[in-house]
Formats: sequence, structure tokens, C-alpha cells
Amino acid sequence: MRLWSSLLLILLLAGCGEPTYNEPQKTLPKLGPLEVLRDTVDGEVTILDTLWYTIPPFEFVNQDSQVVNNATFDNKVYVADFFFTSCPSICPKMKEQMLRIYERFGDNDTVMLLSHSIDPKHDTVEVLHAYAEKLGVSSDKWHLVTGDKAHIYEMAEKYFIAAEEDPSVPGGFAHSGGFLLVDMDGHIRGHYDGTKPQQVDNLMDDMQMLLDGYR
Repeated sequence: MRLWSSLLLILLLAGCGEPTYNEPQKTLPKLGPLEVLRDTVDGEVTILDTLWYTIPPFEFVNQDSQVVNNATFDNKVYVADFFFTSCPSICPKMKEQMLRIYERFGDNDTVMLLSHSIDPKHDTVEVLHAYAEKLGVSSDKWHLVTGDKAHIYEMAEKYFIAAEEDPSVPGGFAHSGGFLLVDMDGHIRGHYDGTKPQQVDNLMDDMQMLLDGYR
């Protein structure tokens, strides 16, 4: 009897080490509204296709006076955020976390970073250049951009980020600390709190999934 009990215990322990099911794999959503293509013939509507939301056209200038637009990020995975160089509140935390991404993927030419200044009057090319030098970053990897104020605020809306002038808050501008992960096709695949290291850890894990071929 003791022999059978011992054999049963061994079998149970062995079974615990080898699960017989597959754990579900993590999936990354595509954020934003769907565009439905329709055709109407003789009063009847036919749905031709459904398109995922993509980042619309934009054009800015970076810290090295280079034009930065959608083509800059063709076949790239990138992280976008909105900040201003004189920000006394959350921006230093955000830049600290962006630096973690910059350093982890520094040798990967497929990864880029895009930071939009929401204070273009102050954050000129010269100011952004000095800011980038202070961070120790290169425009080959991390674009700090300025440009037309209305266009920058419009793009914040397109990334689903809050950004506005607000004289009542420190620094005069209120904005989200969100980081947006964008895939090679211009789809937003994740929104993360750029002030929280654990959230940025999640972002980097999700970025690696995209780099590994996840669609």
C-alpha cells in the first residue's frame, strides 16, 4: 500500500511540473476609431472594408533643424509624448523614463522616440538642441520637435493626449504624462503613464513584441 501511495505522489508531482494546457498569449489592441469604407448602389449600402486608425500627416522641426514627418517613422516602432522644457512638474519624470527606453533600445535602429513641445514660443530649435545635449541624446534616435502651435495641439488630440495652456498650473501648461506606442504601420498599440516605471516596463515589453514581429 505504501508503495502505491509513493508512486501516486511521484506521478502527481511530475504532473504539476508539466501543464497540459497552453497559457493565453498577450494581445496588443489597436487604439482609435475605425474607418468604415462604404459604397452605395441603388440605395443599398455595402461595406467594402474596415480600416484601423493611423496617425495622420504631420510635419515639425527637431533639435537639429531637421524636418520630421510621418516618413521619418516609416517601418519604425516609436514612442510619442508631449512636454515642454521648462516644465516644473511631471516632465522631468517623463524624460527619465524616456531615457530608459532610449538606453534599452539604443542599438536597435527600428526604435525611435518623438517628443512634441507644447510651448513652441519658448522651445525653439536652439532651446531643444541644448535640452537634448543635456540629456545626452541624439536626433538619430530621439526627435525633440517644435513647430506651429495649433498643429502641435491638433496632433496631441490625434494621439488622444490632453494638452492646453493653463495659467493656473505650475509652468502655465497642463498636459498628460502619457506615452503612446506606435507600430510600423502607424497604429497606436498602447497608452502608458510615462511617470510610472512599471508602466514603462510594460511599454518596453510590448515594444519588444512588435519588434519580434507581432501584428
